[in-house]
Amino acid sequence: MVLIDIQAEYTAGALPLAGVDAAVAEAARLLELARRRGVPVVHVAHHGTPGGLFDPEGPGSAFVPAVAPLDGEVVVTKGLPNSFAGTHLHDRLKAIGRPELIIAGFMTHMCVSATARAALDLGYRSTLVAAATATRDLPDPLGGVITAAELQRAELAALGDRYAVVVGNHRAWG
Repeated sequence: MVLIDIQAEYTAGALPLAGVDAAVAEAARLLELARRRGVPVVHVAHHGTPGGLFDPEGPGSAFVPAVAPLDGEVVVTKGLPNSFAGTHLHDRLKAIGRPELIIAGFMTHMCVSATARAALDLGYRSTLVAAATATRDLPDPLGGVITAAELQRAELAALGDRYAVVVGNHRAWG
C-alpha cells in the first residue's frame, strides 16, 4: 500500500482540501485493514522548501496522526508530485516484491495522479481507493472555478480509464 502526502498541510495548513476529514478517516480504515492483513505499507511525504508549503521542519509536513507510520514501515520523502521521481520508492517496492499497489492520498489531481500514472509505466498494477483521496477547488484557466467535486470525479475517471482500478472505499478492497 502506498499512502501519498496525508500530511497536516492539507488538514490544518495552507492547502485545506474538500472532504479531507472523511478522506483521512477512510485512509485510516484502509491502513488498519492493510496492517491487520500484513500488507506492506509505504508512507510518502512531500517536502517543500524551508519557510514555504510543506516546510520539512514545519508543522505542515507532519503526517496526519491517524495514518502516521509505525516503526518498521517505509517512509519516502519527495519534492515532486510523482512519488517515484527522485526517490527510492521504486527500489523499495521492488524489494517488497509485490507488483500490485493500493494507492490512497492527497491531492487526487496532482500527486496521486502523477504517482498512479508513473506506476503503470514502471509495471505496477494499481488500485486507487477513491474515498481515501481528496483535492481542492482550482481556478479554471478559461474562467471561473472547477470545484473539488468536479475535479475529483474527472481525475478518478481519467485514472480509471487506464492507470488504475478505482474502487469506492476500503470495503471494495477488503
